[in-house]
Amino acid sequence: MALISLKSLGVTMSAPLFSNLDLTIGAGDRVGIVAANGRGKSTLLKCLAGELDATAGDITRSRGLRVGHVEQSAPDALLDRGFHQLVADALPPEQRDSELWRVDVVLDSLDVPEDMRGRPMRALSGGWQRLALIARVWVTDPDVLLLDEPTNHLDLAKIGQLETWLNALPREVPVIVASHDRAFLDATTNRTLFLRPEESPVFSLPYSRARQALDEADASTARKFERDMKIAQQLRRQAAKLNNIGINSGSDLLTVKTKQLRERAERLEDAAVQAHRERSAGAIRLANRGTHAKVLITLEDAAVETPNGTLLFRTGKRHICQGDRIVLLGRNGVGKSRFIAMIRNAVVEPGSVANVKVTPSTVLGYSDQALSGIDGDDTPLAMVSRRFEVGEQRARSLLAGAGVAIEMQERKIGALSGGQRSRLVMLVLRLINPNFYLLDEPTNHLDIDGQEALEDELLKHQASCLLASHDRSFIRAIGNRFWLIEKRRLVEVDSPQEFFRSVAETER
Repeated sequence: MALISLKSLGVTMSAPLFSNLDLTIGAGDRVGIVAANGRGKSTLLKCLAGELDATAGDITRSRGLRVGHVEQSAPDALLDRGFHQLVADALPPEQRDSELWRVDVVLDSLDVPEDMRGRPMRALSGGWQRLALIARVWVTDPDVLLLDEPTNHLDLAKIGQLETWLNALPREVPVIVASHDRAFLDATTNRTLFLRPEESPVFSLPYSRARQALDEADASTARKFERDMKIAQQLRRQAAKLNNIGINSGSDLLTVKTKQLRERAERLEDAAVQAHRERSAGAIRLANRGTHAKVLITLEDAAVETPNGTLLFRTGKRHICQGDRIVLLGRNGVGKSRFIAMIRNAVVEPGSVANVKVTPSTVLGYSDQALSGIDGDDTPLAMVSRRFEVGEQRARSLLAGAGVAIEMQERKIGALSGGQRSRLVMLVLRLINPNFYLLDEPTNHLDIDGQEALEDELLKHQASCLLASHDRSFIRAIGNRFWLIEKRRLVEVDSPQEFFRSVAETER
């Protein structure tokens, strides 16, 4: 039985986000919503939750349906509440005293440690804030659960924990997930909606298989469009020939046939559907200046430490060579970001880090989780013009190509969306023209198209890189070497799969 039905639903802002959307959501559905940044995923979830009216079409909900909507971030008004209190406050006032036990049941199901339950939200990591928002909605016992980018800020362990929790939910409760995490969608969904301005295809498949089906459907549409256009051109040429003959011979029959051929051509052209072309959110292009050196960085059992000098791990003797795409694996807190920061310091200030030797020809391209390489108070135009000594016109062209529209180029960088800032950082990396990339969570804020473009660029340019990421699809696509941090040592492993498996099993 359908709990929610959409009929010809559409939302238009400055342009259509989606239109003519037909969709039914019922028991057992686990629906993944996929679209580029800013293309309507959050808007559709708000329509489903009844928080926003669509521009066109209708939404029908079962009588008395309770819809739980988990948004991307916690409102400022909630940040001073404790974890347990935040969840308890979601209960109706008349139930708060008698059914407070439900809060503990939900927190237990999400494996929230006892010592964390009293902490204020603003003292929690982004990942724990995300789980608190999920718990706050789930404790209200919704009939339908909507999740907007649920893996944002989560490490691999918490992503695995969330996957396990979602897959254990009662099957009668549909779950609709808007996400850019391909592996998460594959693990938790059984239907995929590709949200598009004109027609939004739905496949009864998880993301990766649905994407293959979509690509095949788009290719078939493109072939049919080309075929129909060729036939229409042939009909018009035949009509032109018959028209000339008819004029010269004065034949009424040929005049009628000419009109019929033209009408057939027009019908074909009117009915022909072009294949969907995704509006680019901005191109991601990288560069690789290359080097004659085979070894870029040598580690002679370097020590990775906390700021107060506590040893996190030792590297052993390791080499980073040209063409290596090394992925750092390890649980949260083992020192991945500290290691990346140490390597950065060693490249920026040669000789400054003990037991780390950097080849002089190494040119660094660096990006961290916080995108700290760009000043939020600067403007994109001023930053690019000043830093790379290019004229205003060239800077504007580069920024537009990277997805920073003309009207945004003289606003503060802090006003850009996460996706725009991430693409701006990628433009900066390209203009630096490095031969060694050091990347900490590079797919944060990037939509699926952006993630795949970054993968393609790193592979196409045979870029040497060391990176840390929680994006399993990205790790599998990019890595050709894998360094695992465990038991205070850095060890090389053949594949990330055993690490992924161990994390998932720990969280069950």
